[in-house]
Amino acid sequence: MSNADHFAANRALWNARVPHHVGSRMYDVEGFVAGRSSLTAIELDLLGDVRDQRILHLQCHFGQDTLSLARMGAQVTGLDISDAALDEARRLAERCALKAEWVLSNVIDHRPELDGRFDTVYTSYGTIGWLPDLKPWATNIAHYLRPGGQLVFVEFHPAVWMFDNDFTHVQYSYFNRETIAEEEEGTYADKGAAIKLPSYSWNHGLGEVLSALLDAGLRIERFTELDGSPFDCFANLVQGADGMYRIVGMEGKLPMVYGLRAVKG
Repeated sequence: MSNADHFAANRALWNARVPHHVGSRMYDVEGFVAGRSSLTAIELDLLGDVRDQRILHLQCHFGQDTLSLARMGAQVTGLDISDAALDEARRLAERCALKAEWVLSNVIDHRPELDGRFDTVYTSYGTIGWLPDLKPWATNIAHYLRPGGQLVFVEFHPAVWMFDNDFTHVQYSYFNRETIAEEEEGTYADKGAAIKLPSYSWNHGLGEVLSALLDAGLRIERFTELDGSPFDCFANLVQGADGMYRIVGMEGKLPMVYGLRAVKG
């Protein structure tokens, strides 16, 4: 299969996930409409004060983080490959009486109309694994930022993606050496969802991520790793006293999330 076929299959998967995610306890849309923020302490710490900033949210899904940033006073644009997700994002923005722009696009496709427009590019959790090559991703981020603008990126740690779905053994390479083809049943936000579709993903080690950003002309200002996830989205997790979720039997031993802030020179 070509990468175009992989992207088409993944778009179909995300379109199928959308109604289940909108109705899920994890995304809690009614709570969000009532005022709950979807942003966690990890990304809020990296973002800082976003008032009056122009922010581009890449791979925004149906827009909760995008609109959380709008509530904080930012001027926001959300970009995603899923048309179904952006339809829901528009509905959610209307329900919340918030302003946002929405762009239907693959994140690795350059959108020249976005060049130099943004103070911050933001992207988080379960994003780059859908990309076979990080070079166009990083290059586009550099294009979209104004000089001195920042990237805030939070992602699940590549060590997590080495394991099988039940975290019983190492199944995949830490490095980007294969296309990972799987049959998706259900979804992370609704394990019982009537979804059975193929997905295609790629692992990206930290060296690959940092090199792509540095080669695109970004300067890494801050990097952090955490031993827990703020989301209960994997199998065999247990919640700690700090509210973070960790893999049973590996508590405190495995990095699960990392975050960084990088600046365009």
